[in-house]
Amino acid sequence: QWEKFQLKKDTRVSGKMKNKISNVFRQIFSSLHNRNFRLFFIGQLISNTGNWITNIALTLLVLHLTHSGLAIGILVACQYGPILLFSVWAGTIADRSNKRTLLIITQFLEMLQSFVLGMIAFIPNPKLSLIYAVSIAGGLFLAFDMPVRRSFVTEMVSVKDRPNAVILNSAMVNASRIFGPALAGILVVTVGYGWAFIIDGISYLVVLAALFMMRESDIMRTPKVEKAKGQIREGLRYILGIPDLWIPFLMLLFVGILSYNFSVLFPLFVEHALKGSDSEFTIVYVAFSVGALLSALYAAYRRTVNVRQIIFGASSLGITMMMLTFVPNIWVALPIVFLVGVSSITYMTATTSIIQVRADSRMHGRILALQAVLLIGTTPIGGPIVGAVADRWGARTPLAVGGIVAILAAIGGQLLLRREKNKAVKHDICESNLDLTIPD
Repeated sequence: QWEKFQLKKDTRVSGKMKNKISNVFRQIFSSLHNRNFRLFFIGQLISNTGNWITNIALTLLVLHLTHSGLAIGILVACQYGPILLFSVWAGTIADRSNKRTLLIITQFLEMLQSFVLGMIAFIPNPKLSLIYAVSIAGGLFLAFDMPVRRSFVTEMVSVKDRPNAVILNSAMVNASRIFGPALAGILVVTVGYGWAFIIDGISYLVVLAALFMMRESDIMRTPKVEKAKGQIREGLRYILGIPDLWIPFLMLLFVGILSYNFSVLFPLFVEHALKGSDSEFTIVYVAFSVGALLSALYAAYRRTVNVRQIIFGASSLGITMMMLTFVPNIWVALPIVFLVGVSSITYMTATTSIIQVRADSRMHGRILALQAVLLIGTTPIGGPIVGAVADRWGARTPLAVGGIVAILAAIGGQLLLRREKNKAVKHDICESNLDLTIPD
């Protein structure tokens, strides 16, 4: 009888555990019950994996052609410079356009760019200027693609699913970081750079097919913003009026320039500071991406977001980057890089989510475009600085600088948040005093 009782008890506990795990998975992936978002998610997962193959292969190609940190910084500037110049304007176009149609155009152009890079890579000793020119074209396409793609997420799901969809989209990008760099390392070693770019071009066919398969009737379009003067200024005024938006954006300005330059930092750190190989570089990037993915999935489970999470993410990013500067070899670096990945996405998902949850949906294109400018568009400034600093003072120095900047941004964000809360409390007290009635 005792054995039967124990068996029934174990069965009940096992059943409860299974239900709990099932509920956790259901909560993490809740937005995928929307068919259009499910198609988008699958297509982007494959396409983003291809993008990371190109990013890693292109970085390694330029590094092997030049052995220069500054050359890597210039490459990154070419890739993301157009975002600095055109992304905010592209955000206004996104707010007044059919986002699905615009996405089909930008994804097709990015596919062509990958095929062109493939042809260049097959040329013996390709010219650096040619690689830079094609990278600039790709950056221009990306400047229009990013605000459209990110703001389109909220049109594929209901309002209650938006926070989860935004975070899952970030998780998908980080999942692609796990497979993309690993595949890039294998392809570069086995078949060469050219085929890495060609495979990325082929991956775009999947995302284009997913976009064509979407049900137009299920898209929950936000009201189109009519073309008018001053729409960019209107977006800036809107951000400056909401502390939950302008404080994270001010932090992002400094973090984006000097801390969030991993595409420059990691290859220089692995090759110059740790004397690692291409395969060891891809292992480091995979460790970073695994940490980022797990962090994004946890954020999807939590669902809530506030400015304090952004401040915590920035401070933990700074601390882990500082820790990384002291590692002696690749194997000690891996767990620290994993923590850098966790903190970087804790910071980034919170920054992105608060925009799409807190801001007016009619402003999403412009506000997300401005975020892209601060995060990626500042890379043309930060990338060459980071590369030049690494060439002059060693590849560990930019990590230390980035860590210090992230910590200072977190401290500044905390002080500003406290000041805004105190102002709000004083304002409420003044208003309540005005409402008091004075007895005769």
